Amino acid sequence: MTRPTIITCALTGDGDTRTKNPAVPVTPEEIADDALAAAAGGAAVVHIHVRDPATTKGSRDVGLYRQVVDRIRASGTDVVLNLTAGMGGRLVLGPDGELPASPDSDLVSGLTRMAHVIALQPDMCSLDCGSYNTGDAHELYVSTRGMIEEMADRLKAIGVKPELECFELGHVRAACALCDAGRVAPPPFFQFALGVPGAAPADPRTIEQMSGMLPEGAVWAAFGVGRHQMPMVAQSMLMGGHVRVGLEDNIYLSRGEPATNRQLVERAAGIVTGLGGTVATPAEARMLLGLAGR
Repeated sequence: MTRPTIITCALTGDGDTRTKNPAVPVTPEEIADDALAAAAGGAAVVHIHVRDPATTKGSRDVGLYRQVVDRIRASGTDVVLNLTAGMGGRLVLGPDGELPASPDSDLVSGLTRMAHVIALQPDMCSLDCGSYNTGDAHELYVSTRGMIEEMADRLKAIGVKPELECFELGHVRAACALCDAGRVAPPPFFQFALGVPGAAPADPRTIEQMSGMLPEGAVWAAFGVGRHQMPMVAQSMLMGGHVRVGLEDNIYLSRGEPATNRQLVERAAGIVTGLGGTVATPAEARMLLGLAGR
């Protein structure tokens, strides 16, 4: 029997994408509605950022997260909730790449980044396992070893599963160190984020290298940004991993054709089943990820 493939839908992110695709959800109601639509289309997991409705920019406002989570929970829809804990790592240097940092920076402590996770107790949250170049000329995403360890310890204490996000091989190594030290409850779940400019490329060799580093019993997924999204669905599924799609990572269904989250999920589900796999239900995803007790 084929192991079911988990589809995660990353709903909105924090990039300047609403101007390019009006289907990108911004308000708490829009984000929650898209989560339910993605679940109806086959997503077992929804990965949630929130945005300031007035500016459409990404936000760390606990109240906005609460509105989204409450709406989804009140619907009675069975879907695994995965909140981002990555907002607050943006460091933008000055115009010549020097300090002092630009006021466009948003750099806070690890525990501040997960205040909404502590408050709302989702099934899962993302844990970025290292710093990296975002691809912008003077911008870095900052996640130090101390931050990673502190966040992992708090997540274990409150019983929230970390999604160990890895943009580079070194991130996989750092995440494995968390597992070796007992800071992550088994089975660990690794997410390979591929194709980000300045980070690891979206290709089968990268997946092979990253997945080959994992501890026994680990669960993993891989996704590609932009045009790499659907090719990485096929590659990850065929190589033994799970998959992620959504408007956070890619706003087009095909070249020049804006997508919706549900359309991207349904296309991913078609790829999985077309390759002989089955799409995991939320209950199956919880079993695979060790979430059955929550």
